[in-house]
Amino acid sequence: MKPIYLQEDNTSRRFLYLQLYDTIKARILQGEIVCGEKLPSLRSAAADLGISITTAELAYNQLLVEGYIVSKPKAGYFVAQIAPLAMSAAGGDARNMPGRPVPDGMGTQGDKHAIHVEAGSAVMRSQGKAEAGQTDSAEVRSNRRGVRTAPDGTAAGASTAGPGGMKAESAAAYDIRDFTAKSSPYRTDPSCFDFVKWKKCAARVFNEYSELLLYESDPQGEAALRFEISKYLYHSRGVTTSPERIVIGAGTQQITGHLCRILRKMDIRLVALEAPGYLPVQSMFRDGGFTISHIPVAKDGIEIDKLPTNIPSAVYVSPSNQFPTGAVMPVGRRYELIDWAVRNQSLIIEDDYDSELRYFGKPVPALQGLDRHECVVYLGTFSSTLFPAIKISYMVLPEKMAQIFREIKNEYTQTCSKAEQLTLAFFMEDGYYYTGIRKLRSLYAQKLNAVLQAFTAYGGGIAAPLNTHSGINLTVKVRSKKKADRLCAEAKSIGLQMIPLSEITDQETSALSFYYSQLPLGEIDGLVEELIRRWQA
Repeated sequence: MKPIYLQEDNTSRRFLYLQLYDTIKARILQGEIVCGEKLPSLRSAAADLGISITTAELAYNQLLVEGYIVSKPKAGYFVAQIAPLAMSAAGGDARNMPGRPVPDGMGTQGDKHAIHVEAGSAVMRSQGKAEAGQTDSAEVRSNRRGVRTAPDGTAAGASTAGPGGMKAESAAAYDIRDFTAKSSPYRTDPSCFDFVKWKKCAARVFNEYSELLLYESDPQGEAALRFEISKYLYHSRGVTTSPERIVIGAGTQQITGHLCRILRKMDIRLVALEAPGYLPVQSMFRDGGFTISHIPVAKDGIEIDKLPTNIPSAVYVSPSNQFPTGAVMPVGRRYELIDWAVRNQSLIIEDDYDSELRYFGKPVPALQGLDRHECVVYLGTFSSTLFPAIKISYMVLPEKMAQIFREIKNEYTQTCSKAEQLTLAFFMEDGYYYTGIRKLRSLYAQKLNAVLQAFTAYGGGIAAPLNTHSGINLTVKVRSKKKADRLCAEAKSIGLQMIPLSEITDQETSALSFYYSQLPLGEIDGLVEELIRRWQA
C-alpha cells in the first residue's frame, strides 16, 4: 500500500492518534486502501510517521473497535469488509460523509493535540441557529435561552408575584435522608460532579428568569436545552439534528411512551429487541401493545439476518455498548442495519445510554450519524453523566416522526422539571458539562482498572469480569453453588453494590451486575479481596 502521511498542521490541537485514525479511515472509505489489504505494522507506521508505537496502537485500536480493520494473529492488521453503502456514502470524500469523526471535546486540557469544545462560542451559536432553521412566530417567539416573548416583545409572564405567607414545615421533625434509598446501586461518585457550579446555574435561572417558571414547560422540552443538546451531540457523537427534532422527557419511560404512540400512528406494530437485552424496555413496548420479536446478539451486535422482513417494524439496539454483553457493532454491520431498515420501510431505535463513558480510545460514533435515509431514532440520557436523580432523557427523531409528535404534543404535559431543564442548559452552555465528562472519564477509567486488577489478583477461578471497556458497571460471571441473590447480599454486607443480571435482562443467568462507580479508588483492591474471600467461604 501507499505510505501513510499525516497532514502538517501546527495549529491543530487534535490528538496525533486521532489524526492517524482520520487519515486511515478516509483512505479506506475513498477506496484507496481496499478490503483485505494489509496495513503497515505498528512499528513500521510509528517509524515512518515519527510517532510513538503507543500512538499508532491507539489509532489502530480505534479502527478495530469501529470495524474498519481486523487483526489476524501473527499476520497483522487488514482492512475489513465495509458495506457498499459506506463507500457510496463517503461520496469520494470521507470528510463529508455522515458520521465522520468529529472532535469529542474530551481530550486532556493543556495537551497541545487535544481539542477543546467551547460550548458557548458565538460561532457555534450562530451555526446552531442556522442548522435549526429557527423562525419567529407571530404568536410566541423563543430565543436561544428559551425566553418566551409575546407579539409585543414583552416577556410572557412578567409578573414575579408568587405564593407567599406559607410557613414551611419544620425540618426538625424528621431527617430527609431517611426517605432516600441509600442502598441503590445507581449512584455516581460525588467527586465527579460539581454541585457548586450546578447551584450557580440554578441560581441564574431563579434570579434572572424566574418569570419563566410561572408557566408550564413545553411538552417537547425547553428550547434552550434542546439547542445545547443538538450542539453537544454533533461534536461528541456525530449526531446531526436540529432542536426542533429533539424531544425531552423525564427518563426513558416518558420518552418511550411518546415513541410508542408515534410508532402506532405510523402503523408499526412489531418491535424487534436484542436477546439478551434490557428487560424494562421489553416491558414498556409490550405494555404499549406491540408484538415483540427477540433477535439473538452475536459478538458484533444483533444478528441482522434474523430481523423481520417484508413488514414495517422497528428494532431496538444499543450498538455502541450492547447491554449486557458489551458488544460493539462495527461500521460495516451498521450500514447493513440501515440497509435493512430502508429495504423494509422500518426504523432503528438506537439506545446510546452510556456512550460518553468509554475509557479506552475515543467514544464510538453514533449509528444515527451514518443515516441518510431518516430511519434512525436516537435515544440518550444524562442520568449516567450527571446524577441519577436528574431524570432528563431525550430522543432525536427523523423529521417525519418529529412532525407527528408536534401534532400530538399538546395532548401531553412535560413531566421533566422546567427549572432543571434550564439549569442544565446553562450548565452545558458554560462548559461545565464538558469539563465534568472529562473528569468523570478519567476517574472511572482508574476505578475500572483497579477493579479488573483486583479480580485478576484475587478472583482465581471463581469470578470473571466481562464487558470491561465502558459504563458505570460491569458484568461479573461467578462460579459458585451460591445463588445470585446470596452473592449480592454478601457483597452488600461490605458496601459493594451488585444485583443479579436476571433482574434487569430477559436472560436467565447467574451473572451479576457490579456497580463500581461510587467506590473510593483507594479502597477497591481491599474490598474486592474481601468479597472473593466471602464468596469462597
